[in-house]
Amino acid sequence: MKVKMLSRNPDHYVRETKLDLQRVPRNYDPALHPFEVPREYTRALNAVKLERVFAKPFLTSLDGHRDGVNCMAKHPKSLSTVLSGACDGEVRIWNLTKRECIRTLQAHEGFVRGICTDFCGTSFFTVGDDKTVKQWKMDGPEYGEEEEPLHTILGKTVYTGIDHHWKKDIFATCGQQVDIWDEQRTSPICSMTWGLDSISSVKFNPIEVMFFLILYSKLSVNIAY
Repeated sequence: MKVKMLSRNPDHYVRETKLDLQRVPRNYDPALHPFEVPREYTRALNAVKLERVFAKPFLTSLDGHRDGVNCMAKHPKSLSTVLSGACDGEVRIWNLTKRECIRTLQAHEGFVRGICTDFCGTSFFTVGDDKTVKQWKMDGPEYGEEEEPLHTILGKTVYTGIDHHWKKDIFATCGQQVDIWDEQRTSPICSMTWGLDSISSVKFNPIEVMFFLILYSKLSVNIAY
């Protein structure tokens, strides 16, 4: 009669201290794992499928600008209308449904720094490196009319951003200072400054009833009433 005994060394599976990692015995013999390669292939294939499911698909490209696009704005009433301003001073109005440009105009000399629409969607405003704020009709000029802005405001400094109020006929511009304008006036209602930092962007809060601005500079984010 033969008796076989199995014995293991405790040093191979017992931890010396509680901080040591638990040792898990594993046999790397491929003959003992015949389904390892198909299983790993299935996992990799599922990972690729999930990545494509949650990825944002590319739909189309709106080509036409001769220079880089510096700013964009959307129409408040029409989901298919988008405005874009380029570094050569050109502004284009796009129809997303047809995926084509429906209007082109030369708004400024130099960069178009900011663009926004009024709350009705009948006109839009642009600011550029030529230190001007211009208001344009959303619809193109009539037959025989020239492409001219409705109003032009000449400022003292370069404006870097603009935004219109959601319910009132006022808009805000930013640069070395923040100015609040009325559409019917050529001088700002009020001006605000924060030291020597230049403000790169300004936005109206759509929730607050009174003036509520969010200002973005290179070093900080400021909030003002």
